[in-house]
Amino acid sequence: MLWGREADRAAAGSVLDRARAGHSAVLVVRGDPGIGKSALLDDAAAAAAGMTVLRCSGVETEAEVPFASLHQLLAPALARATNLPDVQHAALRGALGLGPAAGGDQLLVGVAALSLLAELAEERPVLCLIDDAHWLDRSSAQALRFVARRLQAESVAMLLGARDEFALEGLPEHRLAGLDPDTADALLRQLRPDLPQRIRVRLVRDSAGNPSRCGSCRAGRRRSSRPPCRAGSRTRSRRGSTGCHPPGGPCC
Repeated sequence: MLWGREADRAAAGSVLDRARAGHSAVLVVRGDPGIGKSALLDDAAAAAAGMTVLRCSGVETEAEVPFASLHQLLAPALARATNLPDVQHAALRGALGLGPAAGGDQLLVGVAALSLLAELAEERPVLCLIDDAHWLDRSSAQALRFVARRLQAESVAMLLGARDEFALEGLPEHRLAGLDPDTADALLRQLRPDLPQRIRVRLVRDSAGNPSRCGSCRAGRRRSSRPPCRAGSRTRSRRGSTGCHPPGGPCC
């Protein structure tokens, strides 16, 4: 369950619809840390019935490992790489550490990745989810930019979640805003029905509609050694921020 994200879900859903109709589409989901980019990608994956879903996440500690994220994205599809032209197959295997290095031709790796997705989409539409794109290693980022700008009629949908510092010029973007006060209040009522109204009002105001900040109010429960949330505060994880998951599913 996503709270207050009907328009955002529709924007992501239109990308999937285009792929199912035999076209390709790309959408870059922008927003502040904790605003709900990952949750929107999770929701798209759940809605991808009849599609092949490939996914990767940028990881800050792997940002210096060439092609780490591309390997994660394409690993489930590598059995189909034998159908690529020999030069592309060799380049992709070399880049992903599965064969001899093929000279590090970045263009050839991008072409091979594009060809592999097109090959996979001949069976059924493909959804590529790239989360935390701002932490992609440089080689993967270059290859995925190349692919994203050249998708046309391959029945491939691509959703990328990224902060503003990740450059993807020329591609459609959708910005996630904070939850409106009524939705944020409803979220807090579900997470913490014991909260007095005056505390809830302050938390809604201080969170600026950021679901992760709303969710972090759980840290202020009784007997906790962690302080209650404040404006701008959030706990960190490998993916950048905690999600808030009330009973029934993610809220952000």
